[in-house]
Amino acid sequence: MLVRLLVLPLVAGLVPLLGAPGAAQAAAACSGRPAKTVGFSTGELRVYKSRAHVCAVTVAKKPGKRRTMSVTLQARGGRAVSDKGSYTRMAGPVTVNALNRCVRATGAIGKKSASTGWILC
Repeated sequence: MLVRLLVLPLVAGLVPLLGAPGAAQAAAACSGRPAKTVGFSTGELRVYKSRAHVCAVTVAKKPGKRRTMSVTLQARGGRAVSDKGSYTRMAGPVTVNALNRCVRATGAIGKKSASTGWILC
């Protein structure tokens, strides 16, 4: 009985620190500040910028079942970096060096996709 009285407040105190599992994972995927978000019918393409790097992820609107997802990121004058596979929640992250360079990103879930065009110029 005494153990329950001690453990219950400890566990209850940890619950707010854990937060929502999906939000924590999506936020931890890329470092930097949000630079651009493009929504489409099945999800979102999210682009983040730090000082010298740009990072992108494609996040499903309704996670759960496996489906084909991809994210591609390219700095102007550089090679495109991509991640494509069968995922339940998110494709990526992919990162490129982009100090003083424009970038473009494309994300897709199933047959639906979104693109940013050249941004951060």
